Amino acid sequence: MDKLFKHIHPNRIEELAAGDTEFYLEIIDIFLIQIPDFTQKMKAALQEENWQVLAREAHTAKSSALTFGMEETGALLKEIQLLAENNQLATLPALVNKAIENLEAAIPELQELKNSL
Repeated sequence: MDKLFKHIHPNRIEELAAGDTEFYLEIIDIFLIQIPDFTQKMKAALQEENWQVLAREAHTAKSSALTFGMEETGALLKEIQLLAENNQLATLPALVNKAIENLEAAIPELQELKNSL
């Protein structure tokens, strides 16, 4: 895959798939399903001030984001997780909104990647 994307960098998942297109497509589909779930749960946890749920969702989303080479988003989600776990809440809303924006921006790129396989 030679296509350069702004948000995703599929080199890692390409290596994991090792030429298995069916596996590759399945992983893309899973992340496409997960993104709206992650973003909804993070928004709700932020609104409800449920820092434990926010930390857990950020942690889970981080793993998926990193699978698709979303290093900046992964680092942001790790920061959200740590801040929420330590009740350092001042910057959380802005960070959560940026993470959600990045995750949602990956959706059309993932769809384009999927369609190219």
